[in-house]
Amino acid sequence: MLSPLVYDALAAYTGGMEQAIRNKPKAEAAVAEDVADQATIAAARAALTAAGEQWTPMREAVFAQLSKQHRPISAYDIADQLSQERGKRVAPNSVYRILDLFVAKSIAMRIESANAYLANCHPGESQDCVFLVCDQCGDAKHFDDAEVSRTVRALADREGFRADRPVLEIRGRCEDCS
Repeated sequence: MLSPLVYDALAAYTGGMEQAIRNKPKAEAAVAEDVADQATIAAARAALTAAGEQWTPMREAVFAQLSKQHRPISAYDIADQLSQERGKRVAPNSVYRILDLFVAKSIAMRIESANAYLANCHPGESQDCVFLVCDQCGDAKHFDDAEVSRTVRALADREGFRADRPVLEIRGRCEDCS
């Protein structure tokens, strides 16, 4: 629940208490999402620093953009968004280097076929990547399945191959687009 002070601030912002009351569910959802984003950013910072890396303002900005997304996003799109926010150009190459580090440290996940990224909702936890990618709307769902991971790794082992970072992408259409 939001405090009365938050409702008062929202009322001042929206032009009236009546409007704030109508917006109460939206406001609570926005606050909850912001708290979740901040918690994810804090977890990413902790995971990166525990891995011996620095958490710089630029890395935080890239991760913040990444964690806001509900769909995979490209390094170019992140660079464009950061450029607009900062009022100066952010080079996509810099964003790519940061994203590569995030993937290596399990802070982000890369959808190889789309050359796009998603924030790891459990930063620092290394998991095999299994994605369902919609070819129509571009949505991608990540899920963890220990049995699928064991099977993929066993197949690699059987062929004498050491799987460092298995990624399985299943392309098709999501429920909304079917």
